[in-house]
Amino acid sequence: MSVVIIGGNERMEHQYKQICKKYKCKAKVFTRMAGNLKTQIGQPDLIILFTSTVAHKMVHCALKEAERYNIRVERTHSASANALENVLVECCG
Repeated sequence: MSVVIIGGNERMEHQYKQICKKYKCKAKVFTRMAGNLKTQIGQPDLIILFTSTVAHKMVHCALKEAERYNIRVERTHSASANALENVLVECCG
């Protein structure tokens, strides 16, 4: 399963990827707005939005791509490792 994480803390990027690996998910993490975010998102199985640490422009871009390709979107206010694990448990078993 492929996952795209939008938002979060830069210092936690590696930890987010390790947690996803534990659930057999391949992850891309975007903590800052890239000029070509739309093309970098691709067509993952799941998009996770950390709503407390993400720019509105990034959310808009991610939701637009999710709607375009019918991608599941999960939102969590906290950008903690525990919040990510909770989302992955719910989505990946």
